[in-house]
Amino acid sequence: MRRLLTLAAILALAGPAAAMPPPLPDVADRSMTQLQANVAAGEAGYETLTSAYIVRAKQLDPGLRAIIAVNPDALTQARAADTARKAGGVLGPLTGMAIVIKDNIETLDPMATTAGSLALADNVTGRDAPAIARLRAAGVVILGKANLSEWANIRSSDSLSGWSAVGGQARNPYDPARSPCGSSAGSAVAVAAGLAAAAVGTETDGSVTCPAAVNGLVGLKPTVGLVSRTFIVPISASQDTAGPMTRTVRDTADMLTVMAGSDPADPATAEADARKLDYAAALRPDALKGVRIGVMRYAAGFQPGTDVAFETALKVLKAQGAELVEIADFPNGDAFGEKELAVLLTELKAGLNAYLAATDPARVKTRTLAEVIAFNTAHADQEMPLFGQELFEQAEKTKGLADPAYLKGRDAAKRLAGPEGIDALLAEYKVTALVGPTLGPAWLIDPVLKDRYIGGGAGNAAAVAGYPHLTVPMGLVQGLPVGLSFVGPKWSEARLLGYGYAYEQAAKARRAPVMAAD
Repeated sequence: MRRLLTLAAILALAGPAAAMPPPLPDVADRSMTQLQANVAAGEAGYETLTSAYIVRAKQLDPGLRAIIAVNPDALTQARAADTARKAGGVLGPLTGMAIVIKDNIETLDPMATTAGSLALADNVTGRDAPAIARLRAAGVVILGKANLSEWANIRSSDSLSGWSAVGGQARNPYDPARSPCGSSAGSAVAVAAGLAAAAVGTETDGSVTCPAAVNGLVGLKPTVGLVSRTFIVPISASQDTAGPMTRTVRDTADMLTVMAGSDPADPATAEADARKLDYAAALRPDALKGVRIGVMRYAAGFQPGTDVAFETALKVLKAQGAELVEIADFPNGDAFGEKELAVLLTELKAGLNAYLAATDPARVKTRTLAEVIAFNTAHADQEMPLFGQELFEQAEKTKGLADPAYLKGRDAAKRLAGPEGIDALLAEYKVTALVGPTLGPAWLIDPVLKDRYIGGGAGNAAAVAGYPHLTVPMGLVQGLPVGLSFVGPKWSEARLLGYGYAYEQAAKARRAPVMAAD
């Protein structure tokens, strides 16, 4: 199997003549907006910023396991951004910003796209997912690939968030004994710990918003179809999407502005070009004034400390002029959730088989889900030391995308979560968005009892419906971050980001983790 390029290896290859400078004093917790101001003031260059992240990762990542591979071309990309800046070129807010990409998303850099699995350890594709191509064209530096819950947490219902056979166990920088959540675990940890300026994650149900919330970040799961899924290792055509993970709402808005757009290879994105906006342009600190917001009481009440933080957040919203409307229950309860897994497993088999069939057979020997299952069994000591693959096995038994039971379940789940769920609440209570706690604080990493999610009902319906879900830092509970969720109808990203920005600017609730290198 191809040896992945580690942090130590890239630094060794640089040699003494290319020794990295020490990290910049504030690189640990600087937004992209702040970093650009540093560059504009002559206090840093894009190469020195990228070097600082690499050095910081060398110091901290062995304990956090956030990064699977560092891009050997990262410094070259940063130098190119510096050259463009010095030449007086038109630069955008993302130019020269060093970001990490979840390792189920392809990039043309010389790094494998593994989904955390040894079965894909040699999957160097030499092509960008369209969402990454858009970021690259905007001048970002691809710093590396981020660890994740293996196969985006769809292999087993008894899995351990943030663990993969390729990357090991990612750890929460606020308390390394605690979970980073998943599946975009490494993406969140890298940004929270100051190992990158921002990250791209993916979500099927909670995989951007959960790790963002428990690592003190802003995370956005966009409307399904706003961002292309081409060349992303799939789970569900109904629910998959990529999304930005950053320190601030403005940074998230800047990333989404670039990432959004239609892709002929992804039919779900047909409307994206017509729907996308300059999301940062509309951010206003008074965006909540006179707005009716629905309070998701059905998604709260699961943990006392989180409840206290939520009540404080509601007071901030009200102080900013929002009219809060209490909502006790979700229509039809969680009936949509009862159908979700069967839909995901059917789409997993179809999508993964199609993805694997399109990989380079010289690099990827597992050509179907059935062959991945066999690979895991043959390499059980490496792939299954902590949990099995019963969801893969169930997916293999599904009957395909033409199965009437699948089609009925898919349509019912989306209807119950969307038109008869979120949309119905918005109309009945005459509100423009819903708010609730994203979930509780991070739980202890426990190889025996596995994940113990605390709450998490704020975003489930949005995931199944394919609607947007934004989480913004809401404060700390005994030193651990919790997030505030904003949920709205399809294509309402600009509205949610505006509300999140107004809340963020007033609450100033985010607190960075205290790291050994700081």
